[in-house]
Amino acid sequence: MGRLFGTDGVRGRANADLTPELALAVAVAAAHTLAESDRSRAPLAVVGRDTRASGEMLEAAVVAGLTSAGATVVRVGVLPTPAVAFLTAEAKADLGVMLSASHNPMPDNGIKLFAAGGHKLPDEIELRIEAAIEANATTAWERPVGAGVGRVHDLLDGADHYVQHLVGTVPHRLDGIKVVVDCANGAAAEVAPAAYREAGAEVVAIHAEPDGLNINDGCGSNHIAALRQAVVEHGAHLGIAHDGDADRCVAVTADGDEVDGDQVMAILALAMREAGTLAGDTLVATVMSNLGLRQAMSAEGIRLVETKVGDRYVLEELRASGLALGGEQSGHIVMPAYATTGDGVLTGLHLMARMAATGRTLADLAAVVTKLPQVLINVPVGDRTIGASAPAVRAEVERAEAELGESGRVLLRPSGTEPLVRVMVEAATEATAREVAERIATHVRTASPA
Repeated sequence: MGRLFGTDGVRGRANADLTPELALAVAVAAAHTLAESDRSRAPLAVVGRDTRASGEMLEAAVVAGLTSAGATVVRVGVLPTPAVAFLTAEAKADLGVMLSASHNPMPDNGIKLFAAGGHKLPDEIELRIEAAIEANATTAWERPVGAGVGRVHDLLDGADHYVQHLVGTVPHRLDGIKVVVDCANGAAAEVAPAAYREAGAEVVAIHAEPDGLNINDGCGSNHIAALRQAVVEHGAHLGIAHDGDADRCVAVTADGDEVDGDQVMAILALAMREAGTLAGDTLVATVMSNLGLRQAMSAEGIRLVETKVGDRYVLEELRASGLALGGEQSGHIVMPAYATTGDGVLTGLHLMARMAATGRTLADLAAVVTKLPQVLINVPVGDRTIGASAPAVRAEVERAEAELGESGRVLLRPSGTEPLVRVMVEAATEATAREVAERIATHVRTASPA
């Protein structure tokens, strides 16, 4: 069996790569691994999903796997990923399962797992779950029978409970703000408009009619053209786009200009420092964040700590160091005081609260970050390790870094799941960034031809 878990759970084409059989096996192994500390009671699991049609099939398989391992299952239905994490913690469950492929297109689906407390799993726990799946394939666990078989319950007010939690975190009412929210025809279709209205905003919801097939289809955080247009047409103060499972938040200004996760983090960092809640005056971001964010935070006296790509690595750093804000350029923003994972709706609420509290436009607030041109080239290779570490490649990277100095940056990163080496260059001009990136990419191709 190859590596199952990627940067955010198990993911693949539903009923092809991610089959009901695999979903069942993951559920059984997760139940045994995450609930092994206390065998005196039945494990408790919370299960949710986004709006993909395949989620119904995979939910049935996951519930079957969990109950066959003796777990009691609470189904919460269609809810955002952070809502499932929140309810896992609230219920004091042993684990949570979210069926979603986030921003991916509809044919894909995925399994995201949460440990007790609603926290994402570290690498070592994922490896133990994979080992348990392999072990069970050859030597089956003894299954409970009779009263030992798990039971299934449905939680009908999970969305209301989650919305009230979100609104309760907002430091300032949103009265007077008009927002267009793109729900990606996904898990936020009901929750996001409800939360924003409850907090006082005037809300225009688009792409909020999921049919099981249209999730992320030309809409949501990866496709903001329609949102840009709607914001201008409705004369809104801003637009907010979520992805299929609503753990991302990308915004647009009243003029339709994009405000990405780096800019959102900067806005929230300054607001939290002003309120005295930015622990250690420190922000956590991944190596993919734009150099402009680093420069802006340095100018404001805010320290920036870098992690590997993936919001779970941001989460691990936040928890390990007791910090209060982190995230990714893609719009995963984590505020540990209120959530155990990236939460797009929570982020949207706090972004608008800053606008309402200051009376400033989103464009004005976002101007704290001047983004440097960034060029990313995905280079197909025969061997990711050789392509990224060959002496000629490293020499070219060092030469480029010397040329760019403090005005640019080079990031060379093998893909975690594909035969690719990602070459990312930032520079004062796009022409310079592209020329340097192409130069490095040529050395990568030479070092390890695809």
